[in-house]
Amino acid sequence: MIAKSVALLLADLGVTKTHSRPHVSNDNPYPESQFKTLKYSPEFPDQFGCLQDARSLLLDFFEWYNTIHHHSGLGWLMPWDVHHGQAEQRVTKWEAVLRTAFAATPERFVRGDPHPPPLPREVWINRPKATVASTPALDVEPRG
Repeated sequence: MIAKSVALLLADLGVTKTHSRPHVSNDNPYPESQFKTLKYSPEFPDQFGCLQDARSLLLDFFEWYNTIHHHSGLGWLMPWDVHHGQAEQRVTKWEAVLRTAFAATPERFVRGDPHPPPLPREVWINRPKATVASTPALDVEPRG
């Protein structure tokens, strides 16, 4: 009896080959970014004393992350503002503050009249080919 390679055996059994690495969550950049922010925050301990300590830290972290932390991928807005329909109002106020600051001290703005970054209308992890040319969106590629 001659042995087959494992790849041929799996193919005969109908098992689809995959190139993903097990136990590595690099397929979605959003939780990866959130985890890195959590891991490198000053409050993150080397280890937790108990489950309640971990839950307490995470409750505080997610409250901060969603309601206080400004995200570059959201035009420096907070997820709370975006998800609750307050993004346009915040951008309008920000534009007014920038116009006032520019009028008072234009020498501070070496690049000219300042404008807040545009708010992305859509965010994709892997944008479908049909929408690439037609939809202005923030395309986020996962890092591995």
